[in-house]
Amino acid sequence: MRHPRPAPATGTGDRVTLHEVFFDVVFVLTVTQLADALETHLSWAGFGSSALILGLLWYLYTGYAWLNNHLPPRQTTTKLLLFAGMAGFLLTAVALPDALTNSGALFAVGYLIVVAIHLTLFLHSDARTGALRLAPYNLGAALLVLAAAAFTGPAVPALWAAAIFTQSVLPYLLPRLSWTGVPDAFHLRPAHFVERHGLLVIVALGESVIAIGLGVPAEQLTAATAAAIVLALAIPVALWWTYFTDTQPATAALAASEPAARTRMAARTYVFPHFLLLLGVISTVAGLHAAVARPDEPATTGAALALGGGVALYLVGMAAVRRALRLPIPLSRPTATMAALATVAIGVALPATVQIVTTIAILVLMLVTDARRPTRPGNDDRPLVDAEQT
Repeated sequence: MRHPRPAPATGTGDRVTLHEVFFDVVFVLTVTQLADALETHLSWAGFGSSALILGLLWYLYTGYAWLNNHLPPRQTTTKLLLFAGMAGFLLTAVALPDALTNSGALFAVGYLIVVAIHLTLFLHSDARTGALRLAPYNLGAALLVLAAAAFTGPAVPALWAAAIFTQSVLPYLLPRLSWTGVPDAFHLRPAHFVERHGLLVIVALGESVIAIGLGVPAEQLTAATAAAIVLALAIPVALWWTYFTDTQPATAALAASEPAARTRMAARTYVFPHFLLLLGVISTVAGLHAAVARPDEPATTGAALALGGGVALYLVGMAAVRRALRLPIPLSRPTATMAALATVAIGVALPATVQIVTTIAILVLMLVTDARRPTRPGNDDRPLVDAEQT
């Protein structure tokens, strides 16, 4: 006598679980490692390496956010497999920043684990059809990364770039053969999805504060350095405030969309724009750390560009988020982006603290201007925290 096959598990709640938060903490080690690596090699080559590594890992992180949106870790088996995925991400983070040279094999093993666990779990969700179409591209990327571990020199970044192309670009070029052709196979829960990415941003910015504070040796801790550390805190706070001003409108925009359109909108909002946003955090942290280490001296061109360019890149990512959600982009945002880039000249000509103070002033002025912008009737484009609560 045959027993009926159990239906795939599906999500019911809209809140992020503690297991997902723990997963994000593990993933953010990647951000910390890349910021340290970029500070060590403040050059265009160093920035390119950070962008390549983050691009490869960020696409998989978003894959886990989609996975847990459909399959919350409530059952013991799901939790254990999610922990195995964390272990894979931990291996990739430990392999940084030498993954392109000496520790490519360790990175590749961790990456293969992350891909295998993700697909295994996704096939047991209510998005099985989409997962089956996703599998060839993710597995193909993992095999390219594994193949890169056998090479040295230019072949390694070339294979990694091919892996990124296979995962994140090729599906859009072949919609009839990929998950992009079946957007209605995914049943996105907007509140959970927005909260999950918001919590990741909180953890990433929090880790950036820790990195700034722990990176200064005790013997170099002077009054000027202490003041620079306190001032440096204001920049992650302002970036945090900028992000969470837009989370409530993001939830409303996704919730108002039809399921298939919601899937496309979520992909446009939380893949490439958030990649830019996190790359901006990495660059900003590297620049802040260098500025705090020598607050009374002008910054190097690389350090000044990391700070000003990182903040600008973050704001570009935020603008891309609003555009994907079809929300208006206040004039203050591109203005602040250009002003942040202009602080590079200040950083190389004056003490590094002056660039920090100028950047803070730019971000605060932007936030104040945004808060005073009138809201059209019926528009839900309002801050997550209203003025009376702050």
